[in-house]
Amino acid sequence: MDTITPLRRMFAEGFATGDTAIVDELCAPDLIEHQFGLAGRGPTAIQKVKDAIRDVHTAIPDLEFTVEDWAEKDGTTWIRVRVTATATGPFFGPPSGRPVDITVVDIARVVDGRIVEHWGVPDRFALLAQTGVLDRLARPERVA
Repeated sequence: MDTITPLRRMFAEGFATGDTAIVDELCAPDLIEHQFGLAGRGPTAIQKVKDAIRDVHTAIPDLEFTVEDWAEKDGTTWIRVRVTATATGPFFGPPSGRPVDITVVDIARVVDGRIVEHWGVPDRFALLAQTGVLDRLARPERVA
């Protein structure tokens, strides 16, 4: 099996649908996760990835993704994905209804078709800006 398929499926069948069952299929039970906020090993890492799928799908449930670039060498894949959606779910506050267009860069080691180690770099700053979270932080609410 090629090493890009598990990553594509994680986006298409996990993040885009909110289905966390895909994590058990695509990730090794002893997964090593390095992504900020999700870091961990084994069952802890697996649970954090499932929680991330639920959180992302709740905030931007109409998520669509496009693989814009990828490379593979010796079982390690680098992938750059463009994610578009609408912020119709809660995300650090009420839904803003704003469009979202961010880049995610993932690096994963894949062995026997399963992700054994992962580094993820979603553009969280762009997500915060585009969903209106930064606007709310910049303008504190006035008390009448």
